[in-house]
Amino acid sequence: MVGAIDVATNSIETPEEVAATLRKALQFVDADKLYPCTNCGMAPLSRSVARGKLHALTAGAEIVRNELLG
Repeated sequence: MVGAIDVATNSIETPEEVAATLRKALQFVDADKLYPCTNCGMAPLSRSVARGKLHALTAGAEIVRNELLG
């Protein structure tokens, strides 16, 4: 698991930022073993911020998935 989302801030990551984090992690782990996630629980965040962060996580993972599949 790699924490591609920082829950200590209300700033919402872009999908490109998430993808960059995932690409770095792929230097150390095979793609089929990589699980993108947050770096901790999201309970302290507002619902709108949490949704935005989860959307960025999904979109960033999709960017990298498409790169890997060619």
